[in-house]
Amino acid sequence: MKRFLTSKLTLSMSLSLLSLTLSATAWTDTPDKLYRDNCLSCHGEQRLGGMGPALLPENLGRLKPEDAKKVISQGRPSTQMPAFQKTLSSADIDALAAYIYTPPVVTPTWAEADMLASFVQHVDQASLPDQPVFKADPKNLFVVVELGDHHATILDGDTFEPIHRFATRFALHGGPKFSPDGRFVYFASRDGWISKFDIYNLKTVAEIRAGINTRNLAISFDGRYAMVANYLPHSLVLLDTDTMKPLKVYPTDGRVSAVYTAPPRQSFIAALKDSQTILEIPYQASFTAKTLPTTTYLDDFFFDPDYRHLIGAARDGKHAQVIDLNDGKTIADIPLPGMPHLGSGITWTYQGKTVMATPHLQEGKVSIIDMSNWQVIKQIDTLGPGFFMRSHDNSPYAWVDVFFGPNKDAVHLIDKTTLEIAHTLRPEPGKTAAHVEFTQDGRHALLSIWEDEGAVIVYDSQTLKEIKRLPMKKPSGKYNVYNKTTYAAGTSH
Repeated sequence: MKRFLTSKLTLSMSLSLLSLTLSATAWTDTPDKLYRDNCLSCHGEQRLGGMGPALLPENLGRLKPEDAKKVISQGRPSTQMPAFQKTLSSADIDALAAYIYTPPVVTPTWAEADMLASFVQHVDQASLPDQPVFKADPKNLFVVVELGDHHATILDGDTFEPIHRFATRFALHGGPKFSPDGRFVYFASRDGWISKFDIYNLKTVAEIRAGINTRNLAISFDGRYAMVANYLPHSLVLLDTDTMKPLKVYPTDGRVSAVYTAPPRQSFIAALKDSQTILEIPYQASFTAKTLPTTTYLDDFFFDPDYRHLIGAARDGKHAQVIDLNDGKTIADIPLPGMPHLGSGITWTYQGKTVMATPHLQEGKVSIIDMSNWQVIKQIDTLGPGFFMRSHDNSPYAWVDVFFGPNKDAVHLIDKTTLEIAHTLRPEPGKTAAHVEFTQDGRHALLSIWEDEGAVIVYDSQTLKEIKRLPMKKPSGKYNVYNKTTYAAGTSH
C-alpha cells in the first residue's frame, strides 16, 4: 500500500509538472512571433528598420546584449521606443534580445530600387532663399551631434549660443560632411540614411536610405556628389547631392572600411575591410573605379598633404602601410602596434618637416611620424587609449583624449614644438571627455563631456581657461564649417 501511494504521488507530481510545462509553452511565443507582434511595425519585416533602427547584428555592434534587454524592458528616453516590461515576461525579453543578435537566414539586400522607394523630399530646395536666416557668421558655425537623444545643434562659434536644434536619424556615424560653400551638411546614420540639411534655412531638405549598415560618407570637392560606404550590403553608393538620388552602385568584395574625398585627385578613395583592396573612383562622367591591390587588410586611413600617399592601419593592429596611389605600390611599413586611429590623425610642421600624429585605439600611446621618410619620430605615453586628436595652426597644442579605461576623464595637450605632454585637463572627474574642435581662428577649443547628461565646454585655447559650458545630450562631435570646408590640418577630413 505504501509503495502504491508513493507511486501515485510521483505520478501526480509528474503530471503537474507536465501541465505547468505545457502551460508555459502555450504562453511563451517563439522569438520570431514575439518580434512580429511587438517590433515589426517600427523595425521592419526583415529587421531592416523603419520608424526605428535596423535590428541586425551588424547594426548593433556598439550595443551590448545586456543593454539591449534593458532597452526592450524600459524603453529608450527621447524616442518612440516603448517599455515592454509590463507586457512581456523576462523570458520573452531575453528571447527577443537573443533574436536580434542572430543573423537572418537570408542575407538582406538593398538595391537601387529600394533606395528610390525610401527617398523623402521634405522641402523643395528651389523654394529656399540662398542667404542665411540668422546673423551669425556662417563660416564659424559648429554642427554638434547629440547622440543621447538623436538631435543636432547649430552653434554660433563667436557667441557660443545655440541657433537651432533639430532631430536626426538614429545613431549618426562617421561625422557629417559639408558642401564647399558650407550651406549644406550631410549626415550618415548607422542604418544607412543619408540626410541633407540646409544650414542657411535650418531645414532638412531630403533623405534617402543608401544602405542597411553604413560606415561613413564623403562629399566631392566640387560638392556635386556624395559617396556612401556600406558594411551591409557590401557596396559603395554614388549619390547626386542636388537630387539626393543614386547615380551608381558599386558592389564590393566585403565591407567598406571608409571612404574619403581626395581633392587634388578629383576622386573618392575607399578601402575594403575584408579584401586587400583600395578603390579610387574619379568624380567625373565615367565614374569608373580603379582597383589597387594591397598586401594586407586595411582599416581606416589618412592622406599626406598632396594626397599622393595613403597611410592605412592594418587590421591586425600591429602596423600601418603607406601606399603610393599613383602606381599602387606599398612604399613603407610603419611599426604601429595598438591599432592607430589614422582617421583621427592630424598634421603640423615640426622642425621644418610635416609630421602626422595619431592616437592608438588599443594602448595608451600617440605616435608622431615624419611624413618625408615615414619614420616614427616618437611615441608618447598617455594615460590610456585615445580616440580623437585635434589641433589648429594657431594653437601650440595637439589635444588628444583618453577615451577608454579608468582615465577616460583626462585630455592631454601635447606641445607641438617639444612633443611632450604640457598639460592634462580633467574637465569633469569620472566622466568621458572627448573630441575637441577649434573655432575658425583657433582662439577657442570646444570639448565634449560624452555622457547622456553631458556638455560642450568652451576653452580659451591659449590660457586653457573655461569660457562656457553648454548642457547637451551626449555630444559626440562638433564640426566647424570653416575648418572642415578648408581641410584644415588640425582636424579630420
